[in-house]
Amino acid sequence: MNESLRILQRSLLQPALVLLTAASLTACAGLNFSGSRGAAARPLTVSRAIGQVDSTRDASLRLVIAGLDADTAGRPDRALASYQRAVRVDSTNPFAYLALARHHLEGASLDEASAFLDQARALFENSQGLGAGAGVDVWGVGLRAGIDRERGRDEQADRRFAAARNLSLEIWDDERLSSAELR
Repeated sequence: MNESLRILQRSLLQPALVLLTAASLTACAGLNFSGSRGAAARPLTVSRAIGQVDSTRDASLRLVIAGLDADTAGRPDRALASYQRAVRVDSTNPFAYLALARHHLEGASLDEASAFLDQARALFENSQGLGAGAGVDVWGVGLRAGIDRERGRDEQADRRFAAARNLSLEIWDDERLSSAELR
């Protein structure tokens, strides 16, 4: 009886472990900026990230907000300077790199946009409490789609924009991330 109970437990446990492993991998893959995880939590904006780490991060986030406001006002040079100061204040602030990626995509500097997006992704993946479950992957999926679109990779862009719209239709319906939306 003991042996048959162990066999029964193993036969029930194995599918559960497979599902748990698959769910874990899916959650970890959420920040790969290449596909959809389904509907995400409300996206974590720069403004909402204030107060989540420390005072240095908050100072850097405020500089990112100033840059986003400058971008909204049509002052890209001032915005860029603010984003660069944000990185100098906290070089581990993923939102600073995300804002730089958005800024360079708007300016059609695709190599810079891609490099900053990669840096943002790496920092988000390593940030405590700012992982995929916090609603940050929506930014990267759509920005990567925008880079693909600008590079003429329309099929890949279409797939990524569909995934981004699945995460947040109100942000990605127009296939563009405005500075106000990230703010």
